[in-house]
Amino acid sequence: MSASTRLILEDGSVFEGVGFGHHGTAAGEVVFNTGMVGYPEALTDPSYRGQILALTYPLIGNYGVPSLQLDSHNLPRGFESDRIQTAGLIVSEHSGCYSHHGASYSLDTWLGEQQIPAIFGIDTRALTKRLREHGSMLGKIETNEEQTEFFNPNLANLALEVSVKEVSRLEENSPGDTRSKKTVVLVDCGCKAAILRSLLSRGLNIIRVPHDYYFLNLPFDGLVISNGPGDPRMLETTIRNIRNALAVGQPILGICLGNQLLARAVGAETYKMKFGHRSQNQPCLELEQASSRAGGITRRCVITSQNHGYAVREDGLAEDWRVWFKNANDGTVEGIRHVSKPFMAVQFHPEASPGPEDTGWIFDEFVRQVRA
Repeated sequence: MSASTRLILEDGSVFEGVGFGHHGTAAGEVVFNTGMVGYPEALTDPSYRGQILALTYPLIGNYGVPSLQLDSHNLPRGFESDRIQTAGLIVSEHSGCYSHHGASYSLDTWLGEQQIPAIFGIDTRALTKRLREHGSMLGKIETNEEQTEFFNPNLANLALEVSVKEVSRLEENSPGDTRSKKTVVLVDCGCKAAILRSLLSRGLNIIRVPHDYYFLNLPFDGLVISNGPGDPRMLETTIRNIRNALAVGQPILGICLGNQLLARAVGAETYKMKFGHRSQNQPCLELEQASSRAGGITRRCVITSQNHGYAVREDGLAEDWRVWFKNANDGTVEGIRHVSKPFMAVQFHPEASPGPEDTGWIFDEFVRQVRA
């Protein structure tokens, strides 16, 4: 650990702290997550690529980190990818002592092995208030020995960095006639492992393709557009492929970045939010479930896990599309769907991991559409 470590924001703010993990520098966009647990899943989520993550829960590291193990599909257990994706980590208090039956080593050791700088002793409440007031800012972690320049990840094609590089196939292994199994193409823009597991566990085979791969010559029964990092405007080839897929008519499910890409494919605009949604407790209202009860109108509210810094503009949706979900806190668009065709997308994470599993039924609805 190093006592001479500091976080510097682009507005000139300096937060002094103690370094741990990798002794070095980090630069990126500083964002905050209000989740109480789930740091192994959050740190390995490809959607955090290029960002320095501040965790607002005061004590981090107390249950350690599991060892990297792969399941029968070569997907990591307990993680969302095979490495840490964040550029750096900020916490208030780091627990050097950990206790959990599944832990193999400490958070400090894990960060060090993966060369991710981190800092603790920061007033994360004051940092979060500043980010809420001014919006997400560029920042850097420096030591007295090493300095670095600011880096804006929103100007880079981050999906290119985290997407798979070649086509692969994942077969679900439940008993039954393999000829009747349905196959979906998954456009990997930085896909979380939990999304793949959610599809496989529901009896679907998956053809996983790079984010810019032309998949329309493949045989498929449905299309999934994954989560991922960065500005959706960077993915013009992906958007064009999605637009062509809409003409084919097979069921489509977009998740997080996939929601934004689908929206842009049908003519809507996206925009950068002030500080985004990154937590496990975001309430979303399902608008199309409105019904009259006891003389009033009620709508189903679901608690969701989220990680995004961009959103869809509602006023740009075509007439045959409607807003499916809205955020109950700020009214932003949390999901869209076509009025008659099996096309839908959500801004939140129905696979959770970490977070509540209130919306896992969205995968079930997509599977029903694929099988129909």
